[in-house]
Amino acid sequence: MASMVTSPSFTAASSTTVFSHNKTSASNLRPNVKTLSSSIMGAQFSINRSTRRCHITKRCRSGVTCLSTSPSVLPSALLFDCDGVLVDTEKDGHRISFNDTFAARELGVTWDVDLYGELLKIGGGKERMTAYFNKTGWPEKAPKSEEERKDFIASLHKQKTELFMVLIEKKLLPLRPGVAKLIDQALAKGVKVAVCSTSNEKAVSAIVSCLLGPERAKEILIFAGDVVPRKKPDPAIYLLAASTLGVEPSSCVVVEDSAIGLAAAKAAGMKCIVTKSGYTADEDFVNADAVFDCIGDPPEERFDLEFCGSLLEKQYVS
Repeated sequence: MASMVTSPSFTAASSTTVFSHNKTSASNLRPNVKTLSSSIMGAQFSINRSTRRCHITKRCRSGVTCLSTSPSVLPSALLFDCDGVLVDTEKDGHRISFNDTFAARELGVTWDVDLYGELLKIGGGKERMTAYFNKTGWPEKAPKSEEERKDFIASLHKQKTELFMVLIEKKLLPLRPGVAKLIDQALAKGVKVAVCSTSNEKAVSAIVSCLLGPERAKEILIFAGDVVPRKKPDPAIYLLAASTLGVEPSSCVVVEDSAIGLAAAKAAGMKCIVTKSGYTADEDFVNADAVFDCIGDPPEERFDLEFCGSLLEKQYVS
């Protein structure tokens, strides 16, 4: 799990909400009220720490000022990626499980931290192994025909998933800060919640049930693995989630941690908040609607359900 940063500051292009977590006082608010402030798509954004009300103002081309307060319309659905969003699983979870599988099969393959970071640019564990072996050469113990190699990769991935699930069941990889809080806020307000991941469905289900608990798990739909033929950055999994949940893509807010996940969400026509993870801190998130280091729990909360709604709703006033 990536280490927490107590007072981070981020910079990015104007289309992305970038937050400074140093508490400041805004001149247009009451004196001595602590706020968070930044910009969203050219607008000024602030959260009043005392009232928890969001304020967004924007000077549009027509000279009209755009003002948004605490949203009256919440997202129809919150859609979470799994690895890197719910749990920072990659470096000390999936990577270790891949390496333990390679060792058990005596393949003579080890993925170090930097190499695995490069491989994460490929969505899906089976696809990742296939691309790696196609580039570096297949192990001597691998079959020769393409069809047999698909079965070989599938068996490796099944073994890797079983090892990964042991880590989850032992709760050796904790939830990232603020995940449970945001999900609880959504469920309490009737906002639908789903997890959309390229990872194996069993692994994702284990994370949701073991780390979020059975009560939350029964309220969360899971779309994972090979449920769609094309994986992220293709938008198929997010479009499937919206269709299954019976909501418009434009009313959904996605929480992602990677550039390929962001691309999938935006291609689906959804708002996307990025919470950077250990492997994705330096990726390009210029198209994100907001970027944070994590969701965060009070008193280090970065954003909440109201903020998610504020990305969808703006009122235009003269």
